[in-house]
Amino acid sequence: MPNIPTVTKNLLIINVLAFLAMLVLKQVAGIDLNDICGLHFFMASNFQIYQLVTYMFMHGGWEHIILNMFMLWMFGAVVEHVWGAKKFLFYYIFCGIGAGIMQEIAQFFWVYYVLNGQQALAISESFAVMQHISAELDGLTTVGASGAIYALLLAFGMLFPEQKMFIIPIPIPIKAKWMIIGSIAVELFSALATPGDNVAHLAHLGGMVFGFFLIRYWQKHPGNDYAAVHGAQFFNNLKTRWDQHAQKRGASTSESDRSDNADWQYNANKKATQEETDRILDKIRKSGYDSLTKEEKQTLFDQSKK
Repeated sequence: MPNIPTVTKNLLIINVLAFLAMLVLKQVAGIDLNDICGLHFFMASNFQIYQLVTYMFMHGGWEHIILNMFMLWMFGAVVEHVWGAKKFLFYYIFCGIGAGIMQEIAQFFWVYYVLNGQQALAISESFAVMQHISAELDGLTTVGASGAIYALLLAFGMLFPEQKMFIIPIPIPIKAKWMIIGSIAVELFSALATPGDNVAHLAHLGGMVFGFFLIRYWQKHPGNDYAAVHGAQFFNNLKTRWDQHAQKRGASTSESDRSDNADWQYNANKKATQEETDRILDKIRKSGYDSLTKEEKQTLFDQSKK
């Protein structure tokens, strides 16, 4: 836990405490926090606007929370180290709310489809019918951080598209960008093929959609914070550093291999610049982006434009 960045650590703690409180209150007092804080269908009688935030801290069972918290720890820690605490928290909450909105839209069309199976209704007429049966619609409740977690998965893939990962049960490593595409395909197929499996597949996709457009917005409107640590550049610098270590272990380059003094000076300057960049990246990894000085941020910004 000491090595986990602040926001990721606090999100893990809050989710676990909320889950334990849900179990205790339900057992001792008969109070169901998932019913109070879970996201109800917006036409249901128990819907409250605050549920668009609280639902992402509630979970339906041990398997549900363990998987989500594992993914939050795995991807959240990396993304927070790159973006910093404030940007990371905004992204997480924004995408969680976006996932909830997408789930609400999906539920509306599902209810509309069911009602039209009984009688032909226009969209406007369906609102009146849903309002009449609002108590019966309270069962349409969504809980879980999965929408925000899938957005973190997308962010990791966009920051480190070439990073190879092992995904159980696939026996070979796959690149992060292919993992993202595969996750989208699986969720889309599951949403269409198994609509009644009690999994909010469209909320997962909704979190990724909102995350994608937010990242694209940041890319097109780069402030100093985002442009200085653009994910692709960050990954490329890490890869360059790895290649340098590999070269040190392999064959060395002698002075006679250099064509002239100008080439030697160029390479020396390039090496010095890379070492400074590596030092700054190590500082980000240990203390986060907010710990950088103005000069260090400028150095990363200049490198990201090359």
